[in-house]
Amino acid sequence: MEISRNGSRPSNQGSSDYFTGAVSIDPLFQASPPARAYGASVSFQPGARTAWHTHPLGQTLIVTSGSGRVQRWGGAIEEIQTGDVIWFPPGEKHWHGASSTSALTHIAVQEQLDGKVVEWLEHVSDEQYGA
Repeated sequence: MEISRNGSRPSNQGSSDYFTGAVSIDPLFQASPPARAYGASVSFQPGARTAWHTHPLGQTLIVTSGSGRVQRWGGAIEEIQTGDVIWFPPGEKHWHGASSTSALTHIAVQEQLDGKVVEWLEHVSDEQYGA
């Protein structure tokens, strides 16, 4: 058994290479091999969002507060809110973030494949975000 105490995992600011706007990332867990799960609590201020990206083994989002938006490549923007659970299949290009007027916090869970959990792509433009 391992207990990771609150405050023992420092928060990080989301890099402008991968996020637009103010984003805070709080690591929750990273399994040791042979397990490969990784989880973080991610908080987005209004208008903040990820860049387009994919996950080699998919991603689950659990919305814990606020409201936001998600979109898969070629699909419509979907509104999300507290209590919603979103699944992105392996390799599906997508983005997620806060609405323009409300902050959003979600838990993101994904698995590593060959040490990689995400493939970052281009930023979501203001036009794409506002569509």
